[in-house]
Formats: sequence, C-alpha cells, structure tokens
Amino acid sequence: MNKPLILLFSALISLPLVTIAEQVVIPVGQQSAQNQAIEKPGRGISKDRVRAKFGEPLSMKPAVGEPPISSWEYPEFQVYFEYEHVLHSVLKRTESGNTATE
Repeated sequence: MNKPLILLFSALISLPLVTIAEQVVIPVGQQSAQNQAIEKPGRGISKDRVRAKFGEPLSMKPAVGEPPISSWEYPEFQVYFEYEHVLHSVLKRTESGNTATE
C-alpha cells in the first residue's frame, strides 16, 4: 500500500471526534401566557410553607453536595432547595417545548 496514504489515513482516524450540541433558549417574554400564569414557590420560602401552599410533592430527591441541594417535583414545576429554603423553582417543559424559570 502507498506509504503517504497510510500516514494520511492514520492521521485522520486519530483526530478527536467533536460533538456539537445546539442549545435552544426561549426568552420568558416569548413563552405562552398560560406558562407565565402558573404560580410556583418564590425564592427563600421554607419547605413547610411550600408544602402548606402546594401540597405534597409527587417525588422528593434527597440533598446532595455542599451546600446541600434537594428538589421536589410537582405536576407543573420542580422546586430546588438549599438547606430548608427555596433556591429556585422551574416550570416543566410543556407539549410545545417551552419552559420558564423564576
């Protein structure tokens, strides 16, 4: 076989493969009015107040990391806690693919 061709082939197969991912971001202002109207817990609210206002979550994930971050899943949103208070709440993806954050 031709030596330059072998060298070229070897060089090409040794190149790292690159995966390119596209991130789609939909600004909150462009999301459906229905999504924006969904009430979810605000930052700093205690777990007890979240439970009292929104009821029992569908599921609860235990705390991980430092500071400890746990999460509760509700039908329309996910709530993330740092220690005993809401850090962030995020609407779940809808059928149209829109999401919203608080």
